[in-house]
This record gives sequence, C-alpha cells and structure tokens, in this order.
Amino acid sequence: MKIYINESTDPYYNLAAEEYLLCHTSGDIFFLWRNSPTVVIGKNQNAFAEIDTRFTKEHNIAVVRRLTGGGAVFHDLGNVNFTFISPAGGELAEGIREGGLDFGHFTRPIIDALNSLGIKATLTGRNDIAVTVDGEERKISGNAQCVYNVTNSDGRNNDTGNDNAQNGLTKTLHHGTLLFSADFSNMQGALRVSPDKLKSKGIKSVRSRVANIASVLPECRRAEISDAEKFMKYIAGYVSNIYGVPVERFDESFNAGIEKLAAEKYSTDEWNLRRMGSFDTERQRRFSFGSIELRMSVTEGRIAALEFGGDFFGIRDVGELASRLCGVEYSPDIIAAALDTVDVGEYIGGASREDIMGLIFG
Repeated sequence: MKIYINESTDPYYNLAAEEYLLCHTSGDIFFLWRNSPTVVIGKNQNAFAEIDTRFTKEHNIAVVRRLTGGGAVFHDLGNVNFTFISPAGGELAEGIREGGLDFGHFTRPIIDALNSLGIKATLTGRNDIAVTVDGEERKISGNAQCVYNVTNSDGRNNDTGNDNAQNGLTKTLHHGTLLFSADFSNMQGALRVSPDKLKSKGIKSVRSRVANIASVLPECRRAEISDAEKFMKYIAGYVSNIYGVPVERFDESFNAGIEKLAAEKYSTDEWNLRRMGSFDTERQRRFSFGSIELRMSVTEGRIAALEFGGDFFGIRDVGELASRLCGVEYSPDIIAAALDTVDVGEYIGGASREDIMGLIFG
C-alpha cells in the first residue's frame, strides 16, 4: 500500500492523476490533494445545467469532469480531497460487501480521523459525511465511488459503472471532499441554479446545506489544525497510523503520464463540457426596448436549434440572427465573437451583444 500527499493544486493534473494511478498501479493507494478554485462535475452530468459558466469564467474557476458519478461539487484551497484506489482482494478492499459499492467502508477511516479531533461526524444519506450545527445537519463531505475493470496492457480502463467487472483487474475508486475552510460565496455563485425552464439531458445535483470543518473544530485543536494544509497532513498521518504505512510525496515518476493525460483529456472542453452538453431551454427577459423570448436546443455542446420571439422591433428578420448562431459551440467566447460580426440592434432594436449573451447563457 502507498499513502501520498499530492502537492499539486492544478485541477486538470489532479483529476488526471486519479485515472493514471487507477490504470498504471497494481496495489492499494490512498492520497490527499487540493485544487485551486474548481467545479468538479459528475461523469454523467450536463455541465451547462449545473454551473454558471459566466461566473466561473469571470472568477477564473476551472470546470473539470471526474470519472465517478454523483453531483457537482466546488473545490478551492480550503477543501481537502481524498482518494482511495483498491484492487479486488487488496487490503483496502477487504470487507467491501460483494456485488456493489460500499461508501461506509471507505469513509470509515476519514470519519474516525474527524472523531479523533472531537468532531462528531457521521455518514448520512447515500454518500455524505455530516455534522450537526445548531440542531441542523450540515454536509462537510461529499463522496463518489465506482468499480472499474482495468483490462488493457496500455493502461486504458473500461468503466463498469455500478456493476462488478467480469474481466481483467477489478478496482474500486472512491474519492471525497472535506470542506475545511471553503469559500461558500464562490460555491454559491458557481453552482447557481438557473430559474429558467431547462430540460437537462444529464444527472442533476442534489443541493445540501454545508458547513466548514474549521467552524466545528474544538477550540483546543485550532492551534494545531489552523489551516487546510495542516488538516490535510493530520488526515494523512491518521490514515498512515491505521495501515502502518509512511506518508510519501507524490511519486515524480508518475508526472509525465499524468501531465499527458491532463493535456489530452482533463483540460479539454470535449471531456469537460461537450460530453453531456445537451439540453433544451426556454428563457424570457424584459428589457426597456421590449421582451425577448428564447427557445434553444444544445446538443453535444453546440447550438442545434434557436428561435427568438417577443414584442421588440427590428429592421431585419431576427431569424437571420438565430441562423448565424446555429451550429456554433455553446461557449461565451465563441458566441461573443459570432455576435461581433453582426449589428444586433438591426435584428432586435435597442439590444446589445451583452443582452443577447445574457439571454443565451442565463
């Protein structure tokens, strides 16, 4: 078994590290890591339905898709992430119930570590760790898990979802968040739910009330665990003692492979946005020059159909404007560039490029 502290805060590198270690190692692994501000979406989610893409862009918040299912979560340097990787029959997998996923098994060492700090944490619902604050249950950790079948000599893996893999080396990947001192204002902005009517073709997140671990840490432990980095080292040391394995820095020999995977997959819009970027939406806004109604269908990250309606005036057919945007990638930069080639006010009198951008992106 290996226990690592991964010192990278690059979200593309860190999510790639999980897949690389899953496919290129043979033993049990536990590692801890932190991301710079990032929204991490589940494997089966529609990124555009889960996040405010304008907010994430304006605040330099990355958007990355992970290998496991579940809902969207916000990471920043105040959040500590942990990952278990275990082959069938390995030390970590020992005791997992046959035929399915077991969140309790992999969260137990983390809950025990929190309890050792005087934090009364429990596994609640399907996959959350929670504490009670002022009589209310608050989420401090969200978890996701999947079983994989690593079959190919080149390290590629076949995702088997919730089923046990039948061929090759079966591995369990479990990872979770630990909110230590996360910035909830950025979390709320990035994961804002749009009031517009939107039919998403992907799995929706379930929002929960959250709390930071720092806020429930007993006073007597706050000098020792004063920030997220010290908290991460404490968790690493606790798990190290459980398994009798020393904590190591992330193995430099992995870097080339991880960086290659990050560049080719985890930093690409193809993986992060377009994979589940399909939805239909209807939006309406009232402006000083009149109201605009929008009906739009986005398929695999591109505008497939678009209609404008409303009580506005214009000297040109607004259908021409809609036609110019059909087939265009659903990206603020690309749509802004497309709108720069036309005089929006000729189609919708009084409207600006920013008005149309706000309508298209919610």
